[in-house]
Amino acid sequence: MDPSILILPAKRLVGMKIETSVSNYMAPALWQKFMPRVKEIKNGIGTQKYSIQIYSELFDYSNFNPNRSFTYWAATEVSSFDSIPDGMEALELMEGKYALFIHKGTMESFPKTLGYIYEEWLPTSGFSVDHRPHFELLDERYLGPNHPDSEEEVWVPIK
Repeated sequence: MDPSILILPAKRLVGMKIETSVSNYMAPALWQKFMPRVKEIKNGIGTQKYSIQIYSELFDYSNFNPNRSFTYWAATEVSSFDSIPDGMEALELMEGKYALFIHKGTMESFPKTLGYIYEEWLPTSGFSVDHRPHFELLDERYLGPNHPDSEEEVWVPIK
């Protein structure tokens, strides 16, 4: 599971956000609220969705705390912020270097992927985590959280 090292160009996103934690994970409820409203977003680019985590402090997997709060976004890319539906907000992902991994399988197996990234790959990679948004990109390969053939891109900010 070697990653691609890429420079992500800046992206404009529109979506909804919540404050959540792993122990009180509210992301599924946010997606249930967001997905029926995606069609309201003007200037959309493609059909990809972004699952974004923004931490107030540098993310440190070795000191993982399931009660640690973070901002979670469900979003899609747009060409401009000209028309943002009520109840949604704009988010700009700034250009930056990322390690891109592919997670295959259910969400139940996602912690195994994260363990590999942060406990095996990162310590020997010559990179460290950067303090920018972490995200997953969901496209046509994403078949749902419980589908064993589902795939999603895992983007880890690095420096």
